[in-house]
Amino acid sequence: MEKPQLINAKRSCIVIIDPQERLMKAVYKPERVVKNTNLLMKTAELFDIPVIATTQYKKGLGPIVQEIGLPPKNLFQIDKTEFNCFFNKDFVSVLNRLPTVIDTLILSGVETHICIFQTALAAMGKNFHTWVASDAVSSISKKNSKQALTLMIQNAIFCAPTETIVYQILKMAGTEQFKSFLNYLKATAKD
Repeated sequence: MEKPQLINAKRSCIVIIDPQERLMKAVYKPERVVKNTNLLMKTAELFDIPVIATTQYKKGLGPIVQEIGLPPKNLFQIDKTEFNCFFNKDFVSVLNRLPTVIDTLILSGVETHICIFQTALAAMGKNFHTWVASDAVSSISKKNSKQALTLMIQNAIFCAPTETIVYQILKMAGTEQFKSFLNYLKATAKD
């Protein structure tokens, strides 16, 4: 893999892992996960970044929470039973259909120490630049989430706040995307 680089929208895919009704009721600070996942979704919408949204056994754990606004286009939804998304044939099939220039995966969702951790390590093994939005992930146990983030950092996975990720994609102030994003931030700050 090449040396680390700043995130480029045209080379990225956002993966939202399992922020489902039953899981989100149980995780630490679910509102933080929703808020920051929505920042990623707004960025995906502004820059046409593909989004893969997974559910873990949707029949039992329910759909993705309604508070998360999935983008209207470039969205792929996959139900799985595997913890590591790369073990799911539909997930791999979607990745293989994306433009070959995509070499960066940005992960959010739950649970940090299970599905996020396993998917992040697998992504690194497949030579993806791998970013985890550290304030857009959680686990039932705060301690498990924190330890998993530390372990991912030790394994060369970039773990950073959502705004750190988003502002790399925005690149500069003054653009139409930046103005739209800033308006979105102002509107959601009031919520």
